[in-house]
Amino acid sequence: MQGRFCRGGDQYCLYIPPPPNPKLSSPSSLLFSSPLQFLANFLLSESEMAASNGVVKEDGGLIVSFGEMLIDFVPTVSGVSLAEAPGFLKAPGGAPANVAIAVSRLGGKSAFVGKLGDDEFGHMLAGILKENGVCGEGINFDKGARTALAFVTLKADGDREFMFYRNPSADMLLTPDELNLELIRSAKVFHYGSISLIVEPCRSAHLKAMEVAKDAGALLSYDPNLRLPLWPSPEEAREQIMSIWDKAEVIKVSDNELEFLTGCEKIDDEAAMSLWHPNLKLLLVTLGDKGCNYYTKNFHGTVGAFAVKAVDTTGAGDSFVGALLTKIVDDHSVLEDEGKLKELLRYACACGAITTTKKGAIPALPTVSEVHGFLKEHC
Repeated sequence: MQGRFCRGGDQYCLYIPPPPNPKLSSPSSLLFSSPLQFLANFLLSESEMAASNGVVKEDGGLIVSFGEMLIDFVPTVSGVSLAEAPGFLKAPGGAPANVAIAVSRLGGKSAFVGKLGDDEFGHMLAGILKENGVCGEGINFDKGARTALAFVTLKADGDREFMFYRNPSADMLLTPDELNLELIRSAKVFHYGSISLIVEPCRSAHLKAMEVAKDAGALLSYDPNLRLPLWPSPEEAREQIMSIWDKAEVIKVSDNELEFLTGCEKIDDEAAMSLWHPNLKLLLVTLGDKGCNYYTKNFHGTVGAFAVKAVDTTGAGDSFVGALLTKIVDDHSVLEDEGKLKELLRYACACGAITTTKKGAIPALPTVSEVHGFLKEHC
């Protein structure tokens, strides 16, 4: 199909003749302020189309996410208890899987390593990963355990609480021998949480995967993603989360997690830096609607948030992390340039903000064009 530019006044018009399909027989035209604007929009739409069709960039570094994937059941209305909810929306979720899809939606190259039940929900989740361009070669299926479920209570402000059904769920039963080590060794970034540390054999699988990825030269990224109801006790949660703390080079925690891990009620630089370790390159503390604080070896600061009407905050942190990893996977130097890092974190904050405006985690993760449109509106 060929088109042609026409100029009228201070605008350019791209005329597109009708395609051969008789059902789509109308010509169309698009207005642009310049041919360069057309080119920018064309390249952006092509990039997004590739991501939406599961085609990831060939030359980009691979980001591998390790951990759980599950079904979130989200109430159709906010501000009520689970018992009072008139109905629920079924939404795919699980922090590591959310990050993998966030990366792919933003044009990155991602893979997921974990275990699902050999049931309808498990195969549905595997299909969702594939549909979103995430490599599923690290997925295992368990015939004896079900895919994990979580019911999410939405408060009036969009914040949430969880009630989990996993006793045990398939993700808890991943063994070291089931790991796709070739896939893990190919990662430029290896990302994980802490839920996979709760019980064996998944804990041993987690530790082995981290070791293999690190030995192969991957950057280790850690978001504890604290879910206290899943742990035997708060003390056990704190101990296990901190047991692998000094391995990660990029760590993201929320303000609530910072308070939990440090015991400090005040969220400030002193509390954050008490979590610093020599191998760390970037420590991030997300502050909800207040943005995030960042800490490196040479500088620290704050990036503000975007004002949006939050509907459901599930997945916002994962969207933030996915954006961050997509931007640094092929260029770690941004972690040493404060100006570039602040620009990157503003982009990540935009991704997180957009995610809060819809219900469910994965359905709400933004595409490249959505983020660019959002940033134009909030510049």
